[in-house]
Amino acid sequence: MPIFNSLGSSYNLKYVLKSLSRGKDQDSKDFKNYLEQKYNGEAILLYKGREALTLALNILKLPKDSRVAINGFTCVAVFNAIRKAGFEPFCLDLEETEGLNFTAKTLAESIKNNKKIKAVVVQNTFGYPCDIETIQKLCQRNNLTLIEDLAHCVGTNYPSGKEAGTVGDFVVLSLSQDKIIDAVSGGALVIRNKKFANIKILGAIERHLEGVIRVKDRMYPLETYKIRLLYKFGIGKPYHFLLKKLNLLSNVMNESFYEYYSLPNWNASLALYQFKLLEAQLSHRKKNAKIYFSNLPRSLLIYNEKDMYDRSSNLRFPIIVGHRRDLLDFLKKKGIHLSDVWYTDVATECPVAIGVSKKILNLPTHINVSEHDAIKICELINKWLKLQ
Repeated sequence: MPIFNSLGSSYNLKYVLKSLSRGKDQDSKDFKNYLEQKYNGEAILLYKGREALTLALNILKLPKDSRVAINGFTCVAVFNAIRKAGFEPFCLDLEETEGLNFTAKTLAESIKNNKKIKAVVVQNTFGYPCDIETIQKLCQRNNLTLIEDLAHCVGTNYPSGKEAGTVGDFVVLSLSQDKIIDAVSGGALVIRNKKFANIKILGAIERHLEGVIRVKDRMYPLETYKIRLLYKFGIGKPYHFLLKKLNLLSNVMNESFYEYYSLPNWNASLALYQFKLLEAQLSHRKKNAKIYFSNLPRSLLIYNEKDMYDRSSNLRFPIIVGHRRDLLDFLKKKGIHLSDVWYTDVATECPVAIGVSKKILNLPTHINVSEHDAIKICELINKWLKLQ
């Protein structure tokens, strides 16, 4: 079967069968309780992670001219969520040789030079942990709110041993397609700082989705499973095209979801199911990441320390290559589809992030990539390199 980076990457047959069942009110209650116990705070369930970030910033009631410091190498949804809350993002560039997260040094310099920064969002890009201990101290010293975005990094451990989501004032979770916890759609905000607990949210969890959107979500696991299965018979691509043409597939980047919507019970049931499988899936991703680490040239690697992959959730295994499009085309001919490189539209004021965005290629680690598949991908990349 062909290998994909996305397109239902987290779904096997068991997941598809689970997705055919209906969610219950108890699923949402159980999921809320689970998050509150795991992350030690008050949980609010929403339909998208971007809604959770907007909600966190609205709860803070910051001055209108406030800035929110974020990684310049991030998703457009983060920018939009901050602007939806009425603020402007302050983008922090990457440093050469320092990975895919902004450094504490860069944050310290930015805080010193811009007193309008009132909140900081860390994202642990692709699951690789940032220097959270120093960043937390900077936030405390400067009275800044620290928000941990777990879209990539549920299960990541910081160098101190603390798990991602157990440090910040707020925790934002995205449960959308191809994330570590994939419930097709979903988000949550966990308010860890007791100063902001028990705040009455203005109808934030009372607005329900239209039926057609919920139907598309429910179809997504089965339809993407069918697309991937049909590729080996030569009809997966036209079937995928037809579903998109008819607008029958759930669209993760639908721009209407910056308002607050409650999380349907069905998505909550899938999120709980994914959390139960988390340790096994993290172990699987770690094995694949270490295969890439051991079999690819060091010159391609962003992270050269093996223990980084022990601490990471390894959502993707990022490498840096010149002539990226040529390699993507070469792999595609071998049935390996990796064109969703994440992120191509990064902050224009961050030159290092822009440079990375033009050369990064993310290798899959998910449950539908076996260890044999990971070895095959390494062999093909090494073969391509010899042809250059």
